[in-house]
Amino acid sequence: MPQGSVSFKDVTVDFTQEEWQQLDSAQKALYRDVMLENYCHFVSVGFHMTKPDMIRKLEQGKELWTTGRIFPSRSYLGESV
Repeated sequence: MPQGSVSFKDVTVDFTQEEWQQLDSAQKALYRDVMLENYCHFVSVGFHMTKPDMIRKLEQGKELWTTGRIFPSRSYLGESV
């Protein structure tokens, strides 16, 4: 199987506000832990990028919502929606 490079976008999950509200607190905590761990892994292997706002918010325990989606723009991942 050919192996290609992986981007941070490949390991992110985007929820609508409705989807997010369906998660219980344990699922939200798991999401937070996994997203922070994924980011740390990318940094540890030399992936250079500005820390995404959503990672800062997760680290600070802040609300992720600014619009109808957790990620109002994927520009921090190198693409726009």
